[in-house]
Amino acid sequence: MPESDSEELSRVVARVRERIDPDAVERSELSEAVDALSVRVEAALDELGVVADIVQVGSTARGTWLSGDRDIDLFVRFPAETDRESLERYGLAVGDAVLPDGREEYAEHPYVTGEFEGFDVDLVPCFDVEDGASLRSAVDRTPHHNDYLKSRLDDELAAEVRVFKRFLKGIGAYGSNLRTRGFSGYLTELLVLEHGGFEPLLRAAVDWHPPVEFDPEDHGTRSFDDPLVVVDPTDPTRNVAAVCSAENVARLQHYARELLADPNVETFFGGDPDPLSPEGVREHVRRRGTHPVAVVFDAPDVVEDQLYPQLYKSISGVASELERRGFEPMRTATFAADRAVLFVELVTGRLPNVERHGGPPVHVREHAEGFYETYAADDTDGSDTDDSDTYGPFLDDDRYAVEREREFTDAVELLESSALFEVGLGSHVESSLTDGYEILAGEAVGELADEFGVELARYFDPRP
Repeated sequence: MPESDSEELSRVVARVRERIDPDAVERSELSEAVDALSVRVEAALDELGVVADIVQVGSTARGTWLSGDRDIDLFVRFPAETDRESLERYGLAVGDAVLPDGREEYAEHPYVTGEFEGFDVDLVPCFDVEDGASLRSAVDRTPHHNDYLKSRLDDELAAEVRVFKRFLKGIGAYGSNLRTRGFSGYLTELLVLEHGGFEPLLRAAVDWHPPVEFDPEDHGTRSFDDPLVVVDPTDPTRNVAAVCSAENVARLQHYARELLADPNVETFFGGDPDPLSPEGVREHVRRRGTHPVAVVFDAPDVVEDQLYPQLYKSISGVASELERRGFEPMRTATFAADRAVLFVELVTGRLPNVERHGGPPVHVREHAEGFYETYAADDTDGSDTDDSDTYGPFLDDDRYAVEREREFTDAVELLESSALFEVGLGSHVESSLTDGYEILAGEAVGELADEFGVELARYFDPRP
C-alpha cells in the first residue's frame, strides 16, 4: 500500500474514532454503574452467607466498547467445588436481589438480565476454575479470556480493536450469534492483538488463503475444520473462530481490499437498505423472469440461536429437494419475524411431464441387466397399446436410459404435498409447518414486503 494511501487510511480511521470512542462522560457513567452494581452483588452475597467474587468481563471491562454501547457483563464466581444446583440457586438469588426488575435467561445455566441506570446488565454465575480448559460450564472460560486480554491490550490497541469492530459492523460481519455467524468480540480482539493493529490486520487479511490458522500461545493446532482458526489462548481444544462462516471470512477480505484501495468513512457505517415495496418486489420478479417460491409459516417460539440454525437446515433441505426434482434453484434466503420464510428462487416453476433417468453402462452386466429388466417390465403387459408412463429403455451411447413420468411437475404442488416433510427440516420448523403454512409463488411473493421489505431489498440487490 503506497504511503499516501496509508496516510489517507489513517485520516479515515481518525474520523471514525471521533464517532466511536467513548468520551469521558460515558466512561465515568459506566464506571459508576459498575461500582454500584458491585456493591449490590457483595451485599447480596453477604445476605446469603456465600463466598464468591465479582468480575467485570466483556468489552466494557477491556476498553474495547463503542460509544453508545450500554452493556455491562458481571460474572459472579463461585468456588469450583460448588455443586451446580447451588450455583444456579445462588446465582439467581443474587441476580434477583441486584436486578429486582430483571428477567431470567438461560444459556448453559440460568442467569439474570436487566436494566440499571440506562445500562443493559447481564449478571452471570460461573465456577472459579483454574484455567480455560478446566471447565465445569461453558461460561467459566470467560473470566480467563478477560484476564488474558486485559494484560495485553493497552489503550492504543484497544482503540484499534474498536475501529476493527466498527468496520465489521459496517460490512455486516460482526456478531457470533448463529444468525450472523460472524466475528465475536473476543475474536476481533485476538486478531488485532495478533497483528498489532487494524491496518496490519487488513493488509494480512487481503491475502489469506483459508484455512487460515493462528495460535497465539503456540499450543499446537488441532484438527479444526474451519476456514479461520484462532486457537483459544486459554483453552487449546477450542477454535475461537469456529462459528465464523466462510462467507464472512470472504466478506472481510473483500471489504479489506476495497478499504485499502479506497479509504472512506462510509464503509464503517453501512446500514440497512431502504425496504422494497410489494410492487418493487413484483418488478424484480418480472425483470428477472425467474420463479420464486416462499414457504411462509408462524416463526417457532424459540431464541434466535435456536431458530436460525433450524431455518438454515430447513432451507437447505427444501432447496436440495427442489433441485433433485429438476426445478433448478438459483439462490435461497430465509428470514423471520412474527412469521418465518423459506425463500427459493427457481429457474422454472413448471417442468415437462417426463424426466430423463440415466442407467449404468451396458458392459456393467449385473447392474445393467437389473436396470433394463426393471423398466422393460413396464412394456410387457401384453396390450397392443403403449400406455406405459415410461419411454424405453433405450441406448444412449453405451448406457441404458429411460424417460419416465415425473411425480411433480409444479414446484408449488410439491411444496404443498407431504414431500415437504420428507426433507431435512429443523425440528421446531417442522412442528410449525405441521400447524399450517402458506405457499407464495411468482409475483405473489411481493406480499412479503410489508413484513420483510429490508430483507427482500438485500436479496434483490445483493452485495458482498
